[in-house]
Amino acid sequence: MLTQEEAAALHPMPAVTESKIRRLRLLAESDNPKIRESVASSYHTPPDLFQTLAHDPEEGVRACVARNEATPCDVLRELSGDRSEMVRGWVAVNYFVPEDVMAMLAEDRSATVRSLVKWKASLADEVAVG
Repeated sequence: MLTQEEAAALHPMPAVTESKIRRLRLLAESDNPKIRESVASSYHTPPDLFQTLAHDPEEGVRACVARNEATPCDVLRELSGDRSEMVRGWVAVNYFVPEDVMAMLAEDRSATVRSLVKWKASLADEVAVG
């Protein structure tokens, strides 16, 4: 069985080209929210596009921005105040959320968001102990 590194060496990801970035920008303007979600889920989405998609009227698009580990911290900080519990929940479990945002989410009005913060903290505690 191949390790993850060996598999990656055998099947390298193609380079991110200007045409790929242009395609992401074009797709981000689609009327179809599922297509915008795919852009929000891409690790190659430019930072300014994450900012734009964080203001999308569709909750699912904003949730994809919130859970994407490539989303800039400033955008995650902004999404931590989103009106949607689902979006705030995805912010809470994103690995790259700043500590001050986690402290704010720990006191969120939603019990679900607060429990996600506790769950994430328990994982960090397990890693620290283990």
